[in-house]
Amino acid sequence: MNKLLYQVDDHPPLIMTVLLALQHMLAALGGIIAVPLVVGAVLKLPSDQMVALVNAALLGSGVVTFIQCKGVGPVGIRLPCVMGTSFAFVGAAISVGLEHGVPGILGSSLAASLVMIVGSFFMPQIRKLFPHSVTAVVVTMIGLSLVPVAIDWAAGGKAPGANYGAPMNLGIAVFVLVAVIALVQYGKGIFSAAAVVLGMFIGYLVCLGLGMVDFSSVHKAEIFALPQPLHYGLTFPLSGIVAMAIAYLVTMVETTGTFMALGGATQTKMRGKLLARGVLCDGLGSAFAAVLSSPPVSTFAQNVGVVSLTGVASRHVVALTGVLLALAGLFPVLGAVVVTIPQPVLGGAGLMMFAMIIAAGMQMLSKVEQNKRTGIIIAVSVGCGLAVTVRPELLSKLPAFVHEIFGSGITVGALMAVFLNLVLPERPVETGDEEDELVPQAMLTKELEVA
Repeated sequence: MNKLLYQVDDHPPLIMTVLLALQHMLAALGGIIAVPLVVGAVLKLPSDQMVALVNAALLGSGVVTFIQCKGVGPVGIRLPCVMGTSFAFVGAAISVGLEHGVPGILGSSLAASLVMIVGSFFMPQIRKLFPHSVTAVVVTMIGLSLVPVAIDWAAGGKAPGANYGAPMNLGIAVFVLVAVIALVQYGKGIFSAAAVVLGMFIGYLVCLGLGMVDFSSVHKAEIFALPQPLHYGLTFPLSGIVAMAIAYLVTMVETTGTFMALGGATQTKMRGKLLARGVLCDGLGSAFAAVLSSPPVSTFAQNVGVVSLTGVASRHVVALTGVLLALAGLFPVLGAVVVTIPQPVLGGAGLMMFAMIIAAGMQMLSKVEQNKRTGIIIAVSVGCGLAVTVRPELLSKLPAFVHEIFGSGITVGALMAVFLNLVLPERPVETGDEEDELVPQAMLTKELEVA
């Protein structure tokens, strides 16, 4: 396992801490803003309500990120964990919103957050469902599921589009990717640790010179905006609560996998009690976000890539990221400046970060005991996860609740790995066939903790 530049409880120098915190913020900001924008656009909210939704999402994500990193009593995993609004809730939010409006979305989110809050008390039992073979699959699927996002960024948006895959977009993305690689490989100290943000800054300057930066969002943004708790009100439709509860169950599986990946990246033994604190913060944080008029929050997988790439595992760095996100919610003009970063710049850096998660997953897979049983678990789980990742239209003709549950490659891969791990027998084969001899589950779990 690679040596960390800064351990979980280390305090880097102030300037480096600020740069590293900004690095995490840049990796997460697009995802945080995207969810309220997508939901608001579908519900055709007026511009002032869209702005309020985005500001609430930034503020809520920042506060919950700070608590997750620093910890308050039994709440918070105390690892470098960025929280943000999750696309896992978009389908449920839109279906509820079309019938019951934003008050129905927020009320359903608040009520259904009990699923995650109660579920956190059973994390020691849930942890047993994630031995080394299963965890390796989940970590790998996190990276594989995020790479298409980086590719779309690099190409300049969503396909098909008039500018999708334009040579200029791809050239900028490759330039940023090369810059990040050079800084990681040859940079020293702060230049290596802050490679992502420095590479993006260089790419941003190039785009600025080419006239690719649009400042219209900055001109329209308010300088300061107070939070507006219960701005939309709350209603509690039963159908909405059920839909959100399913989304929370799916998110709990994804969050568990992300925490396991984070444990590997930070060299932390991911025990059941530690998972419980993190999931409890997710649940309580989503309840807080609903009161704040924000969509639910969950742990961002992409920021695990930042930790893996830079070797900076300090939770105090990411706690400052929480402060920066909260400030962006209170000062919308700050968030608007960050939004001006062209997508190809994000794509070049994102491809590097997400590929690092795949590399971490492959390293974990290489340590899994090689036999027929684990081979089936890995092959089928990754294959099914990739199926819905590269061909999301696969589920288009199935009922909406099926798409809600199985629309994420991370979730499908994780659920399939857990299921196969439970149902496939662990009986040893004939004596002498050492290649197929099975290792008890406890040994695999112990191996993960040692790693």
